[in-house]
Amino acid sequence: MAAYTVKFVHEGAAIDYTPVADTTAGTVVVQADLVGLTRIDLKAGQLGSLAVTGVFDFPKAGGAGSAITVGTLTYWDATNSVATKNAAAGVNKLIGKAVKTTVDADAIVRVRLQQ
Repeated sequence: MAAYTVKFVHEGAAIDYTPVADTTAGTVVVQADLVGLTRIDLKAGQLGSLAVTGVFDFPKAGGAGSAITVGTLTYWDATNSVATKNAAAGVNKLIGKAVKTTVDADAIVRVRLQQ
């Protein structure tokens, strides 16, 4: 069996991404189990990037029982465009862990991305 040498490409804070439609900064992009965010506006068909590490404020699901404590795994609910602590049996995709505790009434949750 031939040996294969792995080649370092970059640190990995962002990955290449070419949107099929114009995409505004702050858009959550889900590609299978990989979740990233646009940091700037991207034009359709133009190479850009997605942030896949860092700490971001996401819109949060509201209502009774929606509070999220520090360290809680947080998921992206693409149907409602909000972060939640509910994995929904794998339908919602893992974003990362909350780094600031929220209460039910909070509209945002601060999350450290985790892939």
